[in-house]
Amino acid sequence: MNFTHSIKIAPSILSADYASLRDESERVRLAGADMLHVDVMDGHFVPNITIGPAVVKSLNKATEMPLDCHLMITDPLDYVEAFAKAGADLISFHVESRSDIAATIAKIKSAGALPALVLKPGTPASAVEPYLRDLALVLVMTVEPGFGGQKFMSDMLPKIRAIRAMADAVNPDLLLEVDGGIVPDTAKLCVEAGADVLVSGSYLFGATDVAAAVASLR
Repeated sequence: MNFTHSIKIAPSILSADYASLRDESERVRLAGADMLHVDVMDGHFVPNITIGPAVVKSLNKATEMPLDCHLMITDPLDYVEAFAKAGADLISFHVESRSDIAATIAKIKSAGALPALVLKPGTPASAVEPYLRDLALVLVMTVEPGFGGQKFMSDMLPKIRAIRAMADAVNPDLLLEVDGGIVPDTAKLCVEAGADVLVSGSYLFGATDVAAAVASLR
C-alpha cells in the first residue's frame, strides 16, 4: 500500500449499494479513489450493525483497492486476525473500545496489517499521543460514529491540528484521516488542519459523476 502525504480519497461503502459491491467498488476505483473505507459495526459499540470478515474477504477478491477497515466494535482485539486474514490492509479501532490498545496495535502488526486508532468526537487528542510512534494512521471522527449522512462537526478541526502537530514531532509519516460529513467545503478545512485521508460516503456514492466528485474532494 503506497501511503504518502498526498491527499487520499477513501469512499465509505456504508453508502454503497450492498447488492452490487463489486460494481460499486469498481466505479469509485475508476473515478480515482485510493482505497475503500469499510465500516464494521457490531450493534454494541455503536447502535448499528453492518458487515463482518466474510464481506471483507469478498471485497478483497472483487477490488484492487486497499481495504481500510474501521472496527466500530467493543472488543476489536478478538477480531484482528479474522479481518487481517480476510484481506484488510489497514485496521483501525477505537481508543474507547474495551481492548488493550498496545496489545491490539501489536496484534494488527503481527497479523500483517497496518494499525490505526480512532477517536470519537468527545475524546481528546491526547488519548492517541502515547501510541503515535506505532501507528500508520489516526482517524478523527467528525461525526458521531454509527450512521452515515450526518453533519460535519467543525469543532473537531482543533483536534485535527493538535494530532498533526503531535505526530509531526514523533512520526511524520503518520497519516491523519477524517470521516463524517466530508464534502468539498469541509474537506478543504480538514486538509488545511492537517488531514491526509478523506473518507466520504453519500457524497461519492450518490454522485452522478463520481470522478468529478473525487476530484472536488482532492
